[in-house]
Amino acid sequence: MRPTFRRLVASTAAAGMLVLAACSAPTTSEGTAGGTTLVVATSDEPDALNPVLNYGVDGAALIFDGLVSRDSDNRLVPGLAAVLPTVAPDGRTVTAKLRDGVLFHDGTALTAQDVVFTYQAVLDPTVDSTLRSDLDMVESVTAPDQATVVFRLRYPYAPFLQRLTLGIVPATLLSGQDINTAGFNRKPVGTGPYAVESWTPGDRLVLTANERYFGGRPTNNRVVVAFVADDNVRAQRMRAGEFDAAELPPKLAAAFDQDTTYRVQRVPTADYRGVMLPTGNPVLADPAVRRALSLAVDRSAMVSGILGGAGEPAFGPIPPTSEFADPTVVGAPTADPTAAAALLDAAGWTPGPGEVRVKDGRPARFTLMYPASDTLRKDLALAVTADAKKIGIEVTPAGLTWDAIDPRMKSDALLMGYGTPYDPDFVSYKLFGSKFAGQGYFNPGSYRSEAVDRALQNGRDQIDPAQRKAAYAQFQQQLAADVPWLFLTYLRHTYVLKSSVRGVAPRVEAHEHGVANSIWWNIDTWTRS
Repeated sequence: MRPTFRRLVASTAAAGMLVLAACSAPTTSEGTAGGTTLVVATSDEPDALNPVLNYGVDGAALIFDGLVSRDSDNRLVPGLAAVLPTVAPDGRTVTAKLRDGVLFHDGTALTAQDVVFTYQAVLDPTVDSTLRSDLDMVESVTAPDQATVVFRLRYPYAPFLQRLTLGIVPATLLSGQDINTAGFNRKPVGTGPYAVESWTPGDRLVLTANERYFGGRPTNNRVVVAFVADDNVRAQRMRAGEFDAAELPPKLAAAFDQDTTYRVQRVPTADYRGVMLPTGNPVLADPAVRRALSLAVDRSAMVSGILGGAGEPAFGPIPPTSEFADPTVVGAPTADPTAAAALLDAAGWTPGPGEVRVKDGRPARFTLMYPASDTLRKDLALAVTADAKKIGIEVTPAGLTWDAIDPRMKSDALLMGYGTPYDPDFVSYKLFGSKFAGQGYFNPGSYRSEAVDRALQNGRDQIDPAQRKAAYAQFQQQLAADVPWLFLTYLRHTYVLKSSVRGVAPRVEAHEHGVANSIWWNIDTWTRS
């Protein structure tokens, strides 16, 4: 949940209605071959369209390309690099050779210096990029010639090639500018299959086909990404025929199942929801309370009821689809209130007034925050509240704005979302590592564990896959013992598409998707029958 993701939930339903009333609806149109306009809808509007400032960092950015890309199975394939970059035997030198003839949207040629500039900009401490810590292993990036880029790493970093999906920006347009405020951030120039025609904040992003795209001209002329924060409004507009595809919560998407005009895609993800349990809260600081809560929540009921079956129970931050998932770290998907109550009894939490347990005069109660406009998180928060009540723990759910949530994360629990299908290091290193404790959304609950720190460090240091797998198994086992988070569910992202749309290729998705990395990651090959 990086700051750029917060737009997904920051707008209120009222704002969504205002957009609906004030803005003309995007419309689809048919033309000659390649003349189609496709319209997709999401709730997630980026803050900037600049990869240096966190846009589309995992690839599939539509406007930009990285040195590498991912195919429909999330395997790395060459992007702007002619072949996959090579890693020296010492693991510290990575060399990429660029494709010939790649052009930016303005017609200028891509060179190695553009790649160097992009990565140096991320590493520049004056640039407001949250990606800097993702690349802290980079000692230098140089261009020995116009077609070669060499990364020198401070230490071997096993998943480094996966960091090379970062979109490349043109050095000539950003050199000497304040990247934080540059006009480029709203009207960028990339090498991707689409160029930006216009961006109307709070309404839509209009993209036009890149006629000279090295991967081949898109099969359609234009893509319109409509930003509709309110789930119900987005569903209504989908039903009205305004969109070719829209992401919707599971319950709203299910309403389209019986209509042959549409089809519903339920896409596997690494996107989990869970409750961050801050160590600064005197009740949640007790491991017995955390473990009891994990026993008390009915994950299966959440999946079948709240998600409408579009998901699975979660017991940790590494998804079952990952080669690094430890199959031993799996609890009971249904609640076990008897075992939870026994654990609390043994820890000295005894029944008190109003059926709320008490220990040393302190009642077992805490506040559970969630972003007010996110209906799914609200439903999950209410389910946790009900399950906790059954074992004598009083939870007060609180739907708040992000500005109200931010200062309270060190003491109040928070219903959060994260997850990546690419490499465990990408999210977990910062989310659970001690050195990131209390740093915004990196490790907001200030969880600290020497065992976890060692495992996470070994996971990124070791090149051997077997050693990495062993390190992440230890990580997952320690988390299961400590319960710094109450993992609830993995989602299936649900999309509704018009039945006439062809070329869709779902792949396992990350938590952050929106404009980039959603089901429309390959929309440049979509057609409509």
